[in-house]
Amino acid sequence: MSNLVPFRSMLHTLNRWPSILDDDDFQFLNGPANNGIDLYETKDEVVVKANVAGVASDNIDITFEKGVLWIQADSIQEEDDKENKYYSKSSWNYSYKISVPGMLDHSVDPDVELNGGVLSFVFKKSQATMPKKLII
Repeated sequence: MSNLVPFRSMLHTLNRWPSILDDDDFQFLNGPANNGIDLYETKDEVVVKANVAGVASDNIDITFEKGVLWIQADSIQEEDDKENKYYSKSSWNYSYKISVPGMLDHSVDPDVELNGGVLSFVFKKSQATMPKKLII
């Protein structure tokens, strides 16, 4: 009888309808792994990168207060061609709020760059957080 248990579980998986989310090419649809923002640390810096594709720099509002970075970006594009009876309206909206970890050097403003629809922030770490070699 114990040989039937694996067979039954195999039948159960065979009866399940396949899903597009089972395909490795579509894993980005299956959760928050692709949320449009990246955060990582190097030895000297904390780096934040945010997707703001399709938004010009003058339509991006950035606030950094009490260790929280808030990025709001929006763009509306309208096209109206009365001769051909054509109208199009597109909009993009992004809002990210992320806590930037670590002890940052607040005397230095972060480097901010918009390149290819990606907004990058580089925060310098405080000297107090840098590793120190101790001598015995």
